[in-house]
Amino acid sequence: MNRILLTMVAGVLLALAAVFGRAEVADSAAQAAPSNQSPPAVSGTPEEGKTLTTSDGTWTGTTPISFAYSWRRCDETGGSCSQIGGATAKTYTLKKVDVGNTIRSRVTARNADGSTTATSVPSAVIRSAPAPATGCNGNAPIPIANVSLPDRLNIDTQSVSPTVIGRSTTQVTVRFRVACKGKAVQGALVLVEAVPFNQFGSPAEATTGADGWATVQLNRERGFPAARNQELLVIFARARKNGEDVLGGVSTRRLVSFPVDLRR
Repeated sequence: MNRILLTMVAGVLLALAAVFGRAEVADSAAQAAPSNQSPPAVSGTPEEGKTLTTSDGTWTGTTPISFAYSWRRCDETGGSCSQIGGATAKTYTLKKVDVGNTIRSRVTARNADGSTTATSVPSAVIRSAPAPATGCNGNAPIPIANVSLPDRLNIDTQSVSPTVIGRSTTQVTVRFRVACKGKAVQGALVLVEAVPFNQFGSPAEATTGADGWATVQLNRERGFPAARNQELLVIFARARKNGEDVLGGVSTRRLVSFPVDLRR
Protein backbone atom coordinates (compact mmCIF):
# COMPACT_ATOMS: atom_id res chain seq x y z
CA MET A 1 0.00 0.00 0.00
CA ASN A 2 2.75 2.43 0.99
CA ARG A 3 4.70 1.47 -2.14
CA ILE A 4 1.67 2.27 -4.29
CA LEU A 5 1.15 5.62 -2.55
CA LEU A 6 4.80 6.59 -2.99
CA THR A 7 4.64 5.68 -6.64
CA MET A 8 1.58 7.87 -7.16
CA VAL A 9 3.18 10.86 -5.36
CA ALA A 10 6.33 10.52 -7.44
CA GLY A 11 4.26 10.51 -10.61
CA VAL A 12 2.45 13.69 -9.62
CA LEU A 13 5.73 15.45 -8.81
CA LEU A 14 7.23 14.45 -12.16
CA ALA A 15 4.16 15.74 -13.99
CA LEU A 16 4.30 19.06 -12.15
CA ALA A 17 8.01 19.39 -12.89
CA ALA A 18 7.40 18.76 -16.56
CA VAL A 19 4.63 21.39 -16.74
CA PHE A 20 6.61 24.10 -14.93
CA GLY A 21 9.75 23.24 -16.84
CA ARG A 22 7.96 23.76 -20.15
CA ALA A 23 6.51 27.06 -18.91
CA GLU A 24 9.99 28.32 -18.01
CA VAL A 25 11.31 27.34 -21.46
CA ALA A 26 8.36 29.04 -23.20
CA ASP A 27 8.81 32.20 -21.11
CA SER A 28 12.52 32.24 -21.92
CA ALA A 29 11.79 31.89 -25.64
CA ALA A 30 9.24 34.71 -25.54
CA GLN A 31 11.73 37.14 -23.95
CA ALA A 32 14.63 37.68 -26.33
CA ALA A 33 16.70 40.53 -27.75
CA PRO A 34 16.04 41.38 -31.43
CA SER A 35 17.51 38.90 -33.89
CA ASN A 36 17.91 39.84 -37.55
CA GLN A 37 16.44 37.38 -40.04
CA SER A 38 17.05 39.44 -43.20
CA PRO A 39 19.15 42.63 -43.41
CA PRO A 40 17.84 46.09 -44.30
CA ALA A 41 17.77 47.00 -47.99
CA VAL A 42 18.49 50.36 -49.62
CA SER A 43 16.23 51.58 -52.45
CA GLY A 44 16.26 54.70 -54.61
CA THR A 45 18.16 56.21 -57.52
CA PRO A 46 21.94 56.26 -56.93
CA GLU A 47 22.39 59.82 -58.17
CA GLU A 48 23.48 63.06 -56.53
CA GLY A 49 20.44 64.94 -55.24
CA LYS A 50 18.22 61.86 -55.15
CA THR A 51 16.92 60.28 -51.94
CA LEU A 52 17.68 56.75 -50.72
CA THR A 53 15.35 54.88 -48.37
CA THR A 54 16.18 51.95 -46.11
CA SER A 55 13.84 49.17 -45.08
CA ASP A 56 13.93 47.87 -41.49
CA GLY A 57 14.80 44.33 -42.48
CA THR A 58 13.12 41.36 -40.80
CA TRP A 59 13.46 40.78 -37.06
CA THR A 60 12.35 38.42 -34.30
CA GLY A 61 12.38 39.01 -30.56
CA THR A 62 10.28 40.40 -27.76
CA THR A 63 7.83 42.97 -29.03
CA PRO A 64 7.52 45.89 -29.28
CA ILE A 65 10.70 46.48 -31.29
CA SER A 66 11.80 50.03 -32.19
CA PHE A 67 14.29 50.99 -34.90
CA ALA A 68 17.04 53.59 -35.22
CA TYR A 69 18.84 54.42 -38.45
CA SER A 70 22.28 55.54 -39.58
CA TRP A 71 24.06 55.75 -42.92
CA ARG A 72 27.61 54.92 -43.95
CA ARG A 73 29.67 56.13 -46.89
CA CYS A 74 31.84 53.38 -48.39
CA ASP A 75 34.26 53.02 -51.27
CA GLU A 76 33.11 51.74 -54.66
CA THR A 77 33.43 48.13 -53.51
CA GLY A 78 31.40 48.68 -50.34
CA GLY A 79 34.40 48.69 -48.00
CA SER A 80 36.28 51.32 -45.96
CA CYS A 81 33.00 52.70 -44.61
CA SER A 82 32.60 55.74 -42.37
CA GLN A 83 29.61 57.13 -40.52
CA ILE A 84 27.75 60.00 -42.22
CA GLY A 85 27.25 62.70 -39.61
CA GLY A 86 23.67 63.75 -38.92
CA ALA A 87 22.17 61.04 -41.14
CA THR A 88 19.79 59.41 -38.68
CA ALA A 89 16.51 59.23 -40.62
CA LYS A 90 15.05 56.41 -42.64
CA THR A 91 15.92 58.39 -45.77
CA TYR A 92 19.15 59.99 -46.93
CA THR A 93 19.60 62.57 -49.70
CA LEU A 94 22.75 61.99 -51.72
CA LYS A 95 25.35 64.78 -51.83
CA LYS A 96 28.22 65.67 -54.11
CA VAL A 97 30.70 64.04 -51.70
CA ASP A 98 28.87 60.73 -52.21
CA VAL A 99 29.61 60.64 -55.96
CA GLY A 100 31.92 57.73 -56.80
CA ASN A 101 31.16 55.98 -53.51
CA THR A 102 28.55 53.50 -52.32
CA ILE A 103 26.13 53.90 -49.42
CA ARG A 104 25.07 51.41 -46.75
CA SER A 105 22.30 51.77 -44.19
CA ARG A 106 22.47 50.49 -40.62
CA VAL A 107 19.37 49.62 -38.65
CA THR A 108 19.48 49.10 -34.89
CA ALA A 109 16.55 47.14 -33.49
CA ARG A 110 15.85 47.63 -29.79
CA ASN A 111 13.45 46.06 -27.29
CA ALA A 112 13.27 45.53 -23.53
CA ASP A 113 15.79 42.69 -23.74
CA GLY A 114 18.54 44.39 -25.74
CA SER A 115 19.52 45.75 -29.13
CA THR A 116 21.07 44.42 -32.33
CA THR A 117 22.41 46.22 -35.42
CA ALA A 118 22.25 44.98 -39.02
CA THR A 119 23.87 46.55 -42.10
CA SER A 120 22.60 46.59 -45.68
CA VAL A 121 24.55 45.53 -48.73
CA PRO A 122 26.12 48.54 -50.51
CA SER A 123 24.17 50.58 -53.01
CA ALA A 124 25.30 50.97 -56.59
CA VAL A 125 28.09 53.51 -57.10
CA ILE A 126 26.63 57.01 -56.80
CA ARG A 127 26.75 59.02 -60.03
CA SER A 128 26.78 62.78 -60.60
CA ALA A 129 23.56 64.67 -61.23
CA PRO A 130 23.00 65.41 -64.92
CA ALA A 131 23.87 68.88 -66.13
CA PRO A 132 20.84 71.20 -66.19
CA ALA A 133 19.09 71.46 -69.53
CA THR A 134 20.02 74.52 -71.56
CA GLY A 135 18.59 76.37 -74.52
CA CYS A 136 15.42 74.90 -75.97
CA ASN A 137 15.95 71.72 -73.95
CA GLY A 138 14.99 73.58 -70.77
CA ASN A 139 11.55 73.95 -69.25
CA ALA A 140 8.91 76.16 -70.83
CA PRO A 141 8.64 79.03 -71.21
CA ILE A 142 12.02 79.35 -72.92
CA PRO A 143 13.45 82.88 -72.55
CA ILE A 144 14.39 84.25 -75.96
CA ALA A 145 17.89 84.93 -74.61
CA ASN A 146 18.37 81.16 -74.22
CA VAL A 147 17.60 80.40 -77.86
CA SER A 148 20.69 80.12 -80.04
CA LEU A 149 21.79 78.28 -83.16
CA PRO A 150 21.47 75.54 -84.18
CA ASP A 151 18.02 75.87 -82.55
CA ARG A 152 15.54 78.05 -84.41
CA LEU A 153 12.28 79.76 -83.60
CA ASN A 154 9.09 78.33 -85.05
CA ILE A 155 5.69 79.97 -85.58
CA ASP A 156 3.50 76.94 -84.97
CA THR A 157 -0.04 78.26 -84.32
CA GLN A 158 -2.11 81.25 -85.40
CA SER A 159 -5.61 82.68 -85.06
CA VAL A 160 -7.52 85.66 -86.43
CA SER A 161 -10.50 87.79 -85.41
CA PRO A 162 -12.85 88.22 -87.13
CA THR A 163 -12.59 84.70 -88.49
CA VAL A 164 -13.80 85.91 -91.90
CA ILE A 165 -12.59 89.30 -93.12
CA GLY A 166 -15.16 91.38 -95.00
CA ARG A 167 -15.22 94.50 -97.12
CA SER A 168 -16.32 96.50 -94.09
CA THR A 169 -13.57 95.17 -91.78
CA THR A 170 -11.35 97.98 -90.53
CA GLN A 171 -9.25 96.14 -87.99
CA VAL A 172 -7.98 92.55 -87.75
CA THR A 173 -6.55 90.94 -84.62
CA VAL A 174 -4.05 88.19 -85.33
CA ARG A 175 -2.25 86.01 -82.80
CA PHE A 176 0.83 83.90 -83.36
CA ARG A 177 2.51 81.39 -81.06
CA VAL A 178 6.29 81.20 -81.18
CA ALA A 179 7.98 78.02 -80.00
CA CYS A 180 11.30 76.22 -79.96
CA LYS A 181 11.22 72.42 -79.95
CA GLY A 182 7.51 72.69 -79.22
CA LYS A 183 7.99 74.83 -76.09
CA ALA A 184 6.65 78.37 -75.73
CA VAL A 185 9.25 81.10 -76.21
CA GLN A 186 8.93 84.27 -74.15
CA GLY A 187 10.28 87.60 -75.38
CA ALA A 188 10.43 86.93 -79.13
CA LEU A 189 9.65 89.90 -81.38
CA VAL A 190 6.88 89.28 -83.91
CA LEU A 191 6.26 91.38 -87.02
CA VAL A 192 3.01 90.92 -88.96
CA GLU A 193 2.04 92.38 -92.34
CA ALA A 194 -0.55 91.53 -95.01
CA VAL A 195 0.75 90.78 -98.52
CA PRO A 196 0.46 92.30 -100.99
CA PHE A 197 1.33 95.26 -98.80
CA ASN A 198 -0.90 98.23 -98.01
CA GLN A 199 -3.93 96.04 -97.11
CA PHE A 200 -3.61 95.60 -93.33
CA GLY A 201 -0.54 96.51 -91.33
CA SER A 202 0.92 97.23 -87.92
CA PRO A 203 3.58 99.83 -87.23
CA ALA A 204 5.43 97.87 -84.54
CA GLU A 205 6.56 94.42 -83.50
CA ALA A 206 4.77 92.61 -80.68
CA THR A 207 6.47 90.60 -77.93
CA THR A 208 5.51 87.05 -77.01
CA GLY A 209 4.37 86.40 -73.45
CA ALA A 210 5.04 83.46 -71.15
CA ASP A 211 2.55 81.39 -73.17
CA GLY A 212 4.49 82.08 -76.38
CA TRP A 213 1.67 84.11 -77.93
CA ALA A 214 1.95 87.56 -79.47
CA THR A 215 -1.15 89.60 -80.31
CA VAL A 216 -1.05 92.15 -83.13
CA GLN A 217 -3.72 94.64 -84.20
CA LEU A 218 -3.70 95.16 -87.98
CA ASN A 219 -5.32 98.34 -89.27
CA ARG A 220 -6.90 98.52 -92.69
CA GLU A 221 -4.98 100.42 -95.35
CA ARG A 222 -5.89 101.74 -98.77
CA GLY A 223 -4.82 98.59 -100.63
CA PHE A 224 -7.66 96.36 -99.31
CA PRO A 225 -9.20 94.60 -101.07
CA ALA A 226 -6.30 93.70 -103.32
CA ALA A 227 -8.66 92.27 -105.96
CA ARG A 228 -12.38 92.42 -106.74
CA ASN A 229 -12.75 88.69 -106.15
CA GLN A 230 -10.28 88.35 -103.26
CA GLU A 231 -10.97 85.23 -101.15
CA LEU A 232 -7.90 85.11 -98.90
CA LEU A 233 -5.89 87.57 -96.87
CA VAL A 234 -2.28 86.38 -96.86
CA ILE A 235 -0.29 87.35 -93.78
CA PHE A 236 3.48 87.45 -93.50
CA ALA A 237 4.74 86.80 -89.95
CA ARG A 238 8.31 86.94 -88.69
CA ALA A 239 9.65 86.05 -85.24
CA ARG A 240 13.15 87.05 -84.18
CA LYS A 241 15.56 87.54 -81.32
CA ASN A 242 16.32 91.14 -80.44
CA GLY A 243 19.81 92.20 -81.49
CA GLU A 244 20.16 89.63 -84.27
CA ASP A 245 19.94 90.14 -88.02
CA VAL A 246 16.25 90.13 -88.94
CA LEU A 247 17.00 87.70 -91.76
CA GLY A 248 19.47 85.54 -89.84
CA GLY A 249 20.19 84.10 -86.44
CA VAL A 250 17.34 82.12 -84.90
CA SER A 251 14.63 84.09 -86.73
CA THR A 252 11.80 82.42 -88.62
CA ARG A 253 9.22 83.51 -91.17
CA ARG A 254 5.84 82.16 -92.19
CA LEU A 255 3.01 82.90 -94.61
CA VAL A 256 -0.53 82.10 -93.50
CA SER A 257 -3.90 82.93 -95.01
CA PHE A 258 -7.33 83.73 -93.61
CA PRO A 259 -10.69 83.73 -95.43
CA VAL A 260 -12.10 86.87 -97.04
CA ASP A 261 -15.74 87.42 -98.03
CA LEU A 262 -16.20 90.79 -99.74
CA ARG A 263 -19.99 90.47 -99.52
CA ARG A 264 -19.72 91.29 -95.83
